[in-house]
Amino acid sequence: MALVSINKLPENILLELFTHVPARHLLLRCRPVCSLWRDLIDLVTLWKRKCLREGFIPKDWDQPVADWKVFYFLCSLRRNLLHNPCAEEDMESWTLDANEGDHWKVESIPGAHGTNFPDPNVKKYFVTSYGLCLKSQLVDLKAKGYWEELLDTFRPDIVVKDWFAARRDCGCTYQIRVQLVSADYIILASFEPPPVTIEQWNDATWTEVSHTFSDYPPGVRHILFQHGGQDTQYWAGWYGPRVTNSSIVISNKMTRKLAPSTPQSDNVGAEEAAQSPTHLSSPT
Repeated sequence: MALVSINKLPENILLELFTHVPARHLLLRCRPVCSLWRDLIDLVTLWKRKCLREGFIPKDWDQPVADWKVFYFLCSLRRNLLHNPCAEEDMESWTLDANEGDHWKVESIPGAHGTNFPDPNVKKYFVTSYGLCLKSQLVDLKAKGYWEELLDTFRPDIVVKDWFAARRDCGCTYQIRVQLVSADYIILASFEPPPVTIEQWNDATWTEVSHTFSDYPPGVRHILFQHGGQDTQYWAGWYGPRVTNSSIVISNKMTRKLAPSTPQSDNVGAEEAAQSPTHLSSPT
């Protein structure tokens, strides 16, 4: 029996087959095969189907999407970029920028003179002392899978959140600083609200801080997250602000005008292409 080329299959069948192929394989291996495959892989229909299959959108999704391929990759990469946000691994992955007084410590929720956290899955928190305590993480976005064109042209929203609380019996001061930083560590955008001071004999309620970076300049390659504080009574021990459940999430939303694209060569190396799927192109 004569062999039949896969390209003889109806296009809707080929599209259904492509929905089961990993996205990076589609771009790295399948798209360069021929003009038919390239055109099918570039169809909005394919990437919308893949979003449905992966559970990124419901069947009745009716929100506008500027670029379904980019939307798919943003959804697939979406997670908390901070490691050990809830102190489950003690101080692992955090840089101690200031560690005064009796130093940073990890305690279990609710802690002395504390309250339960809104999310019962969060079991621990970091706590500061009578001297200034600050800790930070520097997130390398390329190492997390985000490629330059995605960051510079599409510039998805970057959502930062943190939670803090005081002890009932002691006042404290809490502070946070988040910076979007270039490859050569130039600050491109910053979120640094005034420090929050909580008086002694408070209700020890957990408070969420949230900020969304939108329409930030091109060139962001790192995100610096730093938070901490100290108590206001200068008591020995750990009476300063408690922090936990911090997060940096790159959203699938893009709420600004697209920046101009930078021309890319068709000759992209395999290693770079794996990092930069939308850079791939293939001559017919």
